[in-house]
Amino acid sequence: MTNPAPLDIDYRLAFELAPIGLALSRQRTMVDCNQALCEMFGASREQLLGQSFQILYPSADEYERMGARISPLLGRNGTYADDRIMKRVDGRLKGETFWCHVTGRALRREAPHEAGIWSFEDLSSRRTVRAELTAREREVAAFLMDGLTSKEIGKALGISPRTVEIYRARLMRKYQAHSTPDLVHRLLAG
Repeated sequence: MTNPAPLDIDYRLAFELAPIGLALSRQRTMVDCNQALCEMFGASREQLLGQSFQILYPSADEYERMGARISPLLGRNGTYADDRIMKRVDGRLKGETFWCHVTGRALRREAPHEAGIWSFEDLSSRRTVRAELTAREREVAAFLMDGLTSKEIGKALGISPRTVEIYRARLMRKYQAHSTPDLVHRLLAG
């Protein structure tokens, strides 16, 4: 039995035509991206390449906190994934926020932000951003949807569980939820 000939795969074409947004990074700066990422964020490749990922976040504060939070996880596991609210860069939807599933892989665990591969999946068709939320409310909401307790959220964000409860109460008011499960349901439903 002979081995079949290896497929001639054009990896550049595969990167370009992937059905999800892809970006290559160095020190949290986009050094390459595919067309799906450009379309998702309403920007051209020229507008994104050489830019910090910060332009994709609703605020500079969220960008900084996210970088600090994921760095140890990338260093430990080499990968990181979550659902978070991102921001469209340009076009008719400029400034619009939307839920996005983000997955990343550090090329070297000992230097997690040195170089990485990131994927972005637009979740807006399944989950919309209905209420105006603060940066911290968005973070707490994302963890609540992942099923974390106040204690776990507090530890992840470096705040007390009581402070998490305050943010949860604000979210419940904004979404007119009657319980935490109702809030999670409303967050997931948009």
